[in-house]
Amino acid sequence: MFASTAPAVKPTHRSTFSRGTHTAPIVHPRGWVPRRWQDGPVTDTAARAADLITDADRALVRTVDRLDEAAYAEPSLLPGWTRAHVIAHLALNAEGLAGVLHGAHIGEPQPMYASPEGRDSDIAELAAADPAELRERLLAGTATFSDALAAMHEDDWAGRFERTPGGPDFALAHVALMRVREVEIHHADLGAGYSPVDWPEPFRVLLLDSMTKRPYPAPFSVRPADLDRTWHYGEGAGVAVVTGTSADLGWWLTGRGTGEGLEADTNDLPEVESW
Repeated sequence: MFASTAPAVKPTHRSTFSRGTHTAPIVHPRGWVPRRWQDGPVTDTAARAADLITDADRALVRTVDRLDEAAYAEPSLLPGWTRAHVIAHLALNAEGLAGVLHGAHIGEPQPMYASPEGRDSDIAELAAADPAELRERLLAGTATFSDALAAMHEDDWAGRFERTPGGPDFALAHVALMRVREVEIHHADLGAGYSPVDWPEPFRVLLLDSMTKRPYPAPFSVRPADLDRTWHYGEGAGVAVVTGTSADLGWWLTGRGTGEGLEADTNDLPEVESW
């Protein structure tokens, strides 16, 4: 999720699973044996999301590998953020969510970030690093998250976690969905040749499904031209029906763009907030 960046000052807090605070290998509880993370009472949405993460990570790394050093400092599609800021955020998000999963796995819950200020300053500091260092941090973060996800047992998924201490909390079962959305949406935010058109169909469906959980000022429905389904958003009976491709609809539902390629039968597109 995008938030405005803080001034580029040296951070006083670091990601709860960054290399600066956690360099030891993952230690499993006594009696632990490898098991498919999908085993047990996790939602269909969570399982679908986890199945998409590996391919999403690979596509992201391919794009980052094609960037020359000067491209890191160029603007991304996110206001106020360079491509380096987006990559830094994706690396630290992977570390933070890996820390959440690891804490749940060993029975020591921990928040995703130490503080909102620490999150922002960590992003600013890492964005200023050498591109080679930033790339390596992204690779390490994605690997750490994959390891933490694979280590989870069915009982580990019960409960919730805080984004920051004392802040909003989320179900652990939503972590895979949170991560794959971060990777796919922010990959497009890089503005480096990968766009919503490149999102695989399973992710487009997952995104349209997951965005139904958000609040909207007024109810409406979307009807993608390339998918034989209709999605409803908001509470109550919707008046507007928005049509277009599933990629354009997903991009618009995250609050990006101006609704290019979309049409509403009420002429004006419904209001949506940025994700």
